Amino acid sequence: MIKGFEFAAEGRTYVCSVEERRGASGEFWWWFTVTGDQSMYAPFEASSSDTRASVQERVLQYYNNRVFKRSQPTPRGGQWGRRPPQVQGPAQAPAIPEVPKGI
Repeated sequence: MIKGFEFAAEGRTYVCSVEERRGASGEFWWWFTVTGDQSMYAPFEASSSDTRASVQERVLQYYNNRVFKRSQPTPRGGQWGRRPPQVQGPAQAPAIPEVPKGI
């Protein structure tokens, strides 16, 4: 498995590292940070077949897709608290309870 590395692309610097997943012994993930972005990302699991070029390509695809999605307008839709309208079936009269005799 390759070690962490740093690369520059599209005016940003990416710092990549392999770290063991917390709570999962023997599971390693690629983490990366990007200059100008406060977040740290772990988009995919590390593999013994990873190369610097393959990791760099996947990191760029992941991050460019994320930047694109964040740039898109948020679709407006229903509100969380609002229930969808109920489908009405044929109207039925409520059952009338039978009155016991002798009252």
